[in-house]
Amino acid sequence: MSSQAAHNTLLIPGPIEFDDAVLQSMSHYAESHVGPAFVKTFGETLTLLRKLFQTTDPAAQPFVISGSGTLGWDIVAANLIERGEDALVLHTGYFGDSFAAALESYGAKATQLKAPIGDRPQLSEIEAALKEKPYKIITITHVDTSTGVLSDIKAVAELVRRVSPDTLVVVDGVCSVGCEEIDFDAWGLDVVLTASQKAIGCPPGLSILMLSGRAINVFKTRKTPPASYYASIANWLPIMQKYEAGSPSYFATPPTQLVHALHTSLSSITAKPVSERFAIHTQASDKVKAAVAELGLTQLATKPENQAHAMTAIRLPEGLIAPDILPGLLKRGVVFAGGLHKEIAPLYIRFGHMGVSVTDPNRKDIDGAIVALKEAYAEARKAKGL
Repeated sequence: MSSQAAHNTLLIPGPIEFDDAVLQSMSHYAESHVGPAFVKTFGETLTLLRKLFQTTDPAAQPFVISGSGTLGWDIVAANLIERGEDALVLHTGYFGDSFAAALESYGAKATQLKAPIGDRPQLSEIEAALKEKPYKIITITHVDTSTGVLSDIKAVAELVRRVSPDTLVVVDGVCSVGCEEIDFDAWGLDVVLTASQKAIGCPPGLSILMLSGRAINVFKTRKTPPASYYASIANWLPIMQKYEAGSPSYFATPPTQLVHALHTSLSSITAKPVSERFAIHTQASDKVKAAVAELGLTQLATKPENQAHAMTAIRLPEGLIAPDILPGLLKRGVVFAGGLHKEIAPLYIRFGHMGVSVTDPNRKDIDGAIVALKEAYAEARKAKGL
């Protein structure tokens, strides 16, 4: 039985439910961030991230920095592209707009390649865009949390390497790392950025990135200094390198308790082949999506190949909006999220199914949520006379 206080089951697309061991590691006693015990924990955490991202390249470098996943956008925008240079942003929802806005805040020129809601840009469209002009970076939201759309980053990376080999491949993996397959080395990725509170299964507060040696070299050869102090790779790279090598260093104080939590979570995740973790998330996703179909409901992402395994964005039928059904779910002890895409926000709800709610066989979070969804949906239809 869990040692956590009784609470509604949180099944939004992040933050997610936490394992007891992760929360217990947050209560670690105070310690020096440059003391040998913490240096060992932090160094091991960085090494464990290499296993999660599936990289053995010594030139690649993991980063763990206090901040939200959004900080990852700033790190990319401040360090890997310069004012006036071009970025191609593949848009599959709300977070494409946001990444583009972050890039433009630092003076880059962001061109968005947009797909209809629930879809993703086609490879032929991406190839045509890459042939029009040189892009310093291309950004891909692996799972857009606003739409539940999954991008094929392997195929996109292969295309970029063939058509525009100097372009850095940047993946926003905030809602995918830890539950969707990512093979950093084999797929030739340059940046994957994520956060602690989604499929990795830690409390919010850590921005996590993996940078290739190629990306780091692009930073080192830039013509102008980074446009940020806190987000500067120049300040963080030596810190991460020294901690991973077992030596203390200092730029800004790391959140020691959160790093302990991340170490606990990553130790659990990497104790088994990550392929098994991806398969478990796929199975849970299939179960959820089958239940949605049984109710006669559809997803924003209508094509199976576009559907994320971390979450499901469920389109409501005409006559129902999110506020009609979310209270019914809450009454049954389940928390889903409302819509986020600004064009259709009231018309759908979002069911997050990742992390311990999926991987712990002793938990019945997903089965319980499916039952709650069926009951709350029937109740809402009855109330509306549908």
